[in-house]
Amino acid sequence: MTKVDVSLPAEAQSNVDAFIDEVDDRLASDEDTCRIVTETLVDLHGDREAYERWQAGEELSPAERVRVQGYDPCNATLESEYYAEKDDERFPESKYLQWLWRQFDATPMADNVGFALQFRQMLAKHLFADCGDGCRFFKGITFTYGHNISVGDNVVIHDDVHLDDRGKLTIGDRASVSDDAHLYSHDHDVVDQTEVANYHTIVGDDARVTYDAMVRAGCRVGENAIVGARSVVQGDVPDHHIAAGTPAKSLKVKDGWESVADPIEERLTTRREERQIEYDLPADVDDFDEFGRGLTPPDRS
Repeated sequence: MTKVDVSLPAEAQSNVDAFIDEVDDRLASDEDTCRIVTETLVDLHGDREAYERWQAGEELSPAERVRVQGYDPCNATLESEYYAEKDDERFPESKYLQWLWRQFDATPMADNVGFALQFRQMLAKHLFADCGDGCRFFKGITFTYGHNISVGDNVVIHDDVHLDDRGKLTIGDRASVSDDAHLYSHDHDVVDQTEVANYHTIVGDDARVTYDAMVRAGCRVGENAIVGARSVVQGDVPDHHIAAGTPAKSLKVKDGWESVADPIEERLTTRREERQIEYDLPADVDDFDEFGRGLTPPDRS
């Protein structure tokens, strides 16, 4: 084994537990989520005095006003807010919780692993579609929405991972995603880049996606499989296989799993179309290309 148990001092752990339980209980209640997020961030950032002066209508500098009002997720926008096909009923709550996750990561407390892992595990159970027990979510993880992510038990997501759930993303039990990896669930048309297709992307039980790798939308990393560092997965990695390269190819079957694994093929099989997620845009959507590009190819009428 390569790890040992580490714990906070008893008093520190008691304070952490009390704080997380309080936020957890508030998020599970009927209380307004914007208010919960705002007050939690105000206290975590140590800005209660300025916040109370603002609430009392007292004078603040322009910078103070911008800072204090920014704790409220209702005063923020995220990139995913502009996506026309987003679920308008689910998005607001996910946005508020995602804002709490991101702004928590901007506090010094985000580097206190004993506290931060416990806080993010609690928050994930409110934000994700499903979140198992014993998960460890490290610093700098980003999402599209959050509510289209399902993770199993004992999942580990390391620093600066991007979990794109514009479509749907499922990560199985005991899976591990290493630093700077990107898991995508949407893709753009090569001719008209404003045309987006969403997919279901899957990382199986006990799979590992290692450093700086990318899994393309609609692909499956099989159970107990490994994706090598800086690889680009554009097809399905079979169970128990080790795949690496750009594009990734199966290099070998993990030792001891040969009898239950599929044979190595020249290239990974693509099953993206089977996992495409159809969606309808609202009839009154005001979609636009902010760059005003001419998107019709000269060889098409």
